[in-house]
Amino acid sequence: MGRQTITVHHVRAVLAGARRGGFDLVPLLQEAQIPPLLLGDDRARITPAQFARLFRALYRTTQDEFLGLSAVPSRPGTFAMMCHACLGCRDLGAAVERAAVFYGLFPGGPELALETGGGQARFTVRNDFERDEVGAPPSGSWGSFLTECVLAIWHRLSSWLVGRRIPLAHASFAYPPPPHEGEYGTLFDCPVRFGAERTEAVFDAHWLTAPLVRDDAALDAMLRRAPFDLLSRPEYGTTVAEQVRRTLTRRLRGAPRLPELGEVAAGLAVSPATLRRRLHQEGTSFQQLKDHVRRDAAIAGLAESGEPIAELAARLGFSEDTAFHRAFRRWTGTTPGAYRIASGG
Repeated sequence: MGRQTITVHHVRAVLAGARRGGFDLVPLLQEAQIPPLLLGDDRARITPAQFARLFRALYRTTQDEFLGLSAVPSRPGTFAMMCHACLGCRDLGAAVERAAVFYGLFPGGPELALETGGGQARFTVRNDFERDEVGAPPSGSWGSFLTECVLAIWHRLSSWLVGRRIPLAHASFAYPPPPHEGEYGTLFDCPVRFGAERTEAVFDAHWLTAPLVRDDAALDAMLRRAPFDLLSRPEYGTTVAEQVRRTLTRRLRGAPRLPELGEVAAGLAVSPATLRRRLHQEGTSFQQLKDHVRRDAAIAGLAESGEPIAELAARLGFSEDTAFHRAFRRWTGTTPGAYRIASGG
């Protein structure tokens, strides 16, 4: 419990390659325990476990590391060979450049590049499938989803290689904002811009000199969980919002009442006013984080357990079932009972 849920927009996008390839989506959704009806609701969300099962089913079915989202498939094992090729580099900069050269050997896939200047480094991703026939970037298309995945995986892999989270100054995308624009700040943990000239992640160039700290054994262990674990946004506890979310999640496991702002502020050794200000600077609020923790725990409980709805509501700190039903409808557009039936939970 506590891991952040995933918007249905990403579910639709990850399925697009299999749909283009003529694969039957129903068995894939059934294997992932995702009811097809959820795909029609823009406010629907699924658990990370459901998304991981879907990703693995697609990987096995398409036999393509790009899941059919690129012009040319990427054979299973390509990503692993790229990682092994990078592991012997002297520092992160050399590893990123080698990765770009490696994928450049396979025409039709995303084009990667690393540029530096003014103390900043820019990792860019270009995918020909981001644009439609007339050259207009489609908002939230399956082509843009592939570039977003590549950008996210590159950032998590780079952080893993040096053993520390690399903070991003910002991430930019060469297409208009999609309907689920609000998800991107959480996904990349930085300011996000749409309608830019190119898709890129920008960070301090000093990270390029960081030595790699992983060995073959660590790489083998990571690859057994890749790529989904790299797509799942890890919480490093480096932002105030992450620390608050972690505190709320831990308390939710042990007591049927979430702490108030003052309690959390005291635990973080700051005043309530300071905590409010820092959360505002990170683009969120205490109430928003509280709602998200409850929402994600509610979805996980309904989709993955047989816990009675009344007991689930009480465990999440709702004094009345009706209050839980109102909150859940506000979060997802449906009722807890309907969601459980649709999810088969």
